[in-house]
Amino acid sequence: MESIDILTIAAHPDDIELTCAGTLMKMLDSGYSLGILDLTQGEMGTRGTQEIRALEAEAARAVIGARFRERLNLGDSRLIASIENRFALAEKIRLARPKTVILPYWEGRHPDHYTAATLGYEACYAAGLKRLPIGGAPHRPKKILYASMYWEVRPSFLVDISPYFERKIKAINCFASQFAGDLRDVTELYPAWGRLIDRITTQCKYFGHLIGVNYAEPFVVKELMAVDDIVTLAVPSI
Repeated sequence: MESIDILTIAAHPDDIELTCAGTLMKMLDSGYSLGILDLTQGEMGTRGTQEIRALEAEAARAVIGARFRERLNLGDSRLIASIENRFALAEKIRLARPKTVILPYWEGRHPDHYTAATLGYEACYAAGLKRLPIGGAPHRPKKILYASMYWEVRPSFLVDISPYFERKIKAINCFASQFAGDLRDVTELYPAWGRLIDRITTQCKYFGHLIGVNYAEPFVVKELMAVDDIVTLAVPSI
């Protein structure tokens, strides 16, 4: 693992593609380096296998342009914010030394998603403790962002991903085992999955229209946002 500017952490392979892939691509074109950490192997998914999902995750990494994608094995549908998991993730954060970390939003239907938010925050804090008995030099990221695409919460800010939307869809389509072909085994439980691309397109269009662009991705931060120039703010009020 190498040092990067932005580290994205999520519970399962394909979570990052669904929530913030467009933003990652935009940041890459802005000159920043990226890394991805999947906390589980996705082994409990209804469709596909652990081995297939590994190949799909690597294909999506290439589409996004991340320098690395590492898949931890902390237990799909068994993910917990334990001390052991906190220390294991903190060591990865020390190795990657990111300036910014993107986590899932801290509420959600799947327990792994909100657990990943808690575990990620705790690991970011722990990674900066000098006496923590793990490898690597102490490091604490400056900024933590929460990707909030699939939760009913007002975003702190939106990122225009209009030039990257088609590549975002391409990255999602890398996970053919999850989202392609006959989805009846999934849609019996989650009808919206049968129209996944429609849903993603609608949501990204909705957030885009809020700021006057075609497509956008939403994020939440816990702290206030600082503005230096009140004249050049991008979104008009009237």
